[in-house]
Parts: sequence; C-alpha cells; structure tokens
Amino acid sequence: MPINRNELQNYLNKLLNSSQIQDYCPNGLQVEGQTEIQKIVSGVTACQALVDRAVDENADAILVHHGYFWKGEPAEVIGMKKRRLQQLLKHDINLFAYHLPLDVHPEFGNNAQLAKLMEWQFDGAVDPADPACPLVTGSLAEPVSCDEFATLLEQRLQRQLVCRVDSLNTIKRVAWCTGGGQGFIDRAAQLGVDAFITGEVSEPTIHSAREQGVAFFAAGHHATERYGAKALGEHIASQFKLDVQFIDIDSPA
Repeated sequence: MPINRNELQNYLNKLLNSSQIQDYCPNGLQVEGQTEIQKIVSGVTACQALVDRAVDENADAILVHHGYFWKGEPAEVIGMKKRRLQQLLKHDINLFAYHLPLDVHPEFGNNAQLAKLMEWQFDGAVDPADPACPLVTGSLAEPVSCDEFATLLEQRLQRQLVCRVDSLNTIKRVAWCTGGGQGFIDRAAQLGVDAFITGEVSEPTIHSAREQGVAFFAAGHHATERYGAKALGEHIASQFKLDVQFIDIDSPA
C-alpha cells in the first residue's frame, strides 16, 4: 500500500534523529511532490541523471544522501538547479535528502555500512555526546599489512584507491569518515589508530599522515557513500511494503 508523504517524512526524521543534527543543508523533505508514495528511487546524489531515471521508473519519491540547497551556494534558481527542480516539479516527485544524519546513523549510516562491507568491528562515534560527529573507530579481526589492507579496500569497493600513505605498522585499529572527511586526519592520529580511511584527500592530509605515522587511504567520496541510502531504502521497503529501487549513478570522485 502507498504511504502518505508526511508519514514517511516523520518516520525518517525520527529514525535518523535529523532535528538534533546541525548540517550544511536541510534534511528531510527538500522538494514536495505527490501526497501518496509507493515507488521510491534511492541513490547517492540527486543529480540530473538520477532524477531522469526516477522519471523513467515512474517513481513517486527520490531518497538520497546528497540533496540540494547547500549553505553558501548561489540562491538563484537558474541553469542546472532550474533543470533539476523543473523535472521534479513537472513529474510531482518528492525529494528526501539526509546528509549528516545518514553518515552517522549507527545502523543505516554510511560509516556503519562501510564497516559492515569491510567486516570491521564498529565501535561507533569518537564523541557520543555530539550527534553530528562523523568520525568513528573500529578494528580488524586480525592485523594486516598496508598492502593487504589496500587490496581489500579496492576489492570490496570495486574501485581503485584515490590515494594512500603507508606506515611502518601493521593495521589493526582504524578510524574512518566516509565522503569528504580528510580534515579528521589529525583527530584520528590523536586516537592512536593504525590507519585512517575516508573518501577524499587534500594536500595537507599527506603530510599529516606521514609525520604522525598513520596509514591513510582515500577510497573515493562516492565509493565510500554508496551504502547508506541503499540500506535505508531497503529498510523502508521492508517496513512499509514499498517498492524501493537503488540506482547507482557512478562517479569517479
């Protein structure tokens, strides 16, 4: 049976604790479409290609990690922004987006889902008092070399690493933050982990890893965040008997 749009929004907001998380964009329903929802397309980013696929699939809603209306972006509805919104409004498609709430959720979040994929023990956020903290820690069942760790990342993510910095130590205890979390390298080093994993890399990240003796692996923003929206979509499909289809619009970034 279809679910009412407001009922779905209230459920997702409560499940992901979105009202308690300060973010760079609005979380929840970003674009209002039809009232009753039966078919949902989930994905990483609400790019034009995903919106067009949702139209082709006759979806009533789109559920993503990267939505619209980011702080600091131009306010004008022109060009790319106009075309995306025009397609959603023309076909009466709802857009739900959850950024940090979908990074940090202990079960369906990107960090938790990456741990599940890699078979790491998931200890949780390094600051439990901060509901928006996206830096988490965990451990491997057995210590491995940097080469072995890199190979396993590439195999499981089915993507070549963007960048890596090896250390002299074997890897047992790890910290990670999916997506653009390279700014957490110093905080990860202070935790005494053997390796830090994220999606992206910046020039200072390399020096921080080298000088603090922490192995560093940038595995791709998109590659490390393909799993939260998929897991959340599967959950609501089961919870409400909805038709939810995950569509991965690939990105090398």
